Amino acid sequence: MLHWQWKKFQELTVDELYGVLALRSQVFVVEQKSIYLDADGYDRGSYHLLGQSTEAPEPSVAAYLRVLPPGLKYAEASLGRVVTASSVRRYGYGKVLLEKGISFIEANYPNTPIRIGAQHYLKRFYEGFGFRQVSDVYDEDGIPHIEMLR
Repeated sequence: MLHWQWKKFQELTVDELYGVLALRSQVFVVEQKSIYLDADGYDRGSYHLLGQSTEAPEPSVAAYLRVLPPGLKYAEASLGRVVTASSVRRYGYGKVLLEKGISFIEANYPNTPIRIGAQHYLKRFYEGFGFRQVSDVYDEDGIPHIEMLR
């Protein structure tokens, strides 16, 4: 079971930030073998959704995404760094993350389109949430990506 919580960057505790960065590194750098700078300058201006495991002796971040407000990276609002720990992938938390992220944007930035830079192999997953491909496939850190808009 995961406990969900939205936070601004400044509200993250040191332990929460460490958990977020560890999860993102574990999945995007180690599992996907993509060497890139995760600290891209957008975290401070973003909202962060943490799905913390309540099963461990201490809470650990098992699912995460960030919402970039319109104008921070794109003209549109954006979802990014959507990630789940391998230990919880079979429970549908990826869908929960997207639903919560989209709902947050709709509540805080009504009538604002949502742009994502998605890994190409996840195209059908994102299409299930109303996103459509708006770019050709491009390479980002050794992984094929596409821009999608909702």
